[in-house]
Amino acid sequence: MRMRKKKWADPWLEEHSDYIYADPQENKGKWKQVLNCRELHVEIGMGKGDYLIHMAAMYPEIGWVGMEKDHSAAAVASRKVIEGGSKHITNNRMICGYAENMQKWFADGEIDVIHLNFSDPWPKKHAHKKRLSSSKFLEMYRGLLCKDGCIRMKTDNKDLFEDSVLYFIQNDFVLSEFSVDYHRMDHPEDAITEYEAKFMELGQPIYQLCAMPRRDTSNMIK
Repeated sequence: MRMRKKKWADPWLEEHSDYIYADPQENKGKWKQVLNCRELHVEIGMGKGDYLIHMAAMYPEIGWVGMEKDHSAAAVASRKVIEGGSKHITNNRMICGYAENMQKWFADGEIDVIHLNFSDPWPKKHAHKKRLSSSKFLEMYRGLLCKDGCIRMKTDNKDLFEDSVLYFIQNDFVLSEFSVDYHRMDHPEDAITEYEAKFMELGQPIYQLCAMPRRDTSNMIK
């Protein structure tokens, strides 16, 4: 559900552009230096930021970048961090913008993990190309991920999950994790998103996978 527009959002984003960027081209290829980390995770579609904030606190040695196109949601997420105290800001930043622009903001091979949490399922067939797991996005992610990088996906939407599994396979990705009931086991290593908590309360299964792009093995010794 789209968040109601907040009048204070755009002034807030402009005032705090040193933390949440509109167009961080100057950081391209430098994110690990900016965040003082050796491993970089990017969450696309962070919503109100709960997952990013909790994971950044759980793993302070990792750099985290959250992306959100909705200005109101991005403002709410950044406000949680900024008003939570500067100690939570050091290993994470946010971007208010569209995933289509990622190649402007991240260098090839710069990202270790891409997180797709409860992305818009775009249920109508003519809109499937807008899905963040569709072929055009997977092609882009392949270039941005490092050699051993991966994409981690969670969703409550069965149709999106089933289609996404096919998208990954068709685009030469290898699934290293796959679950149609992610929370039948505890996952203390992984934060629970706001949407995830609601679906769990309703007893709905959470679908999860981890996919890695297959690299060229033509030069490997047989």
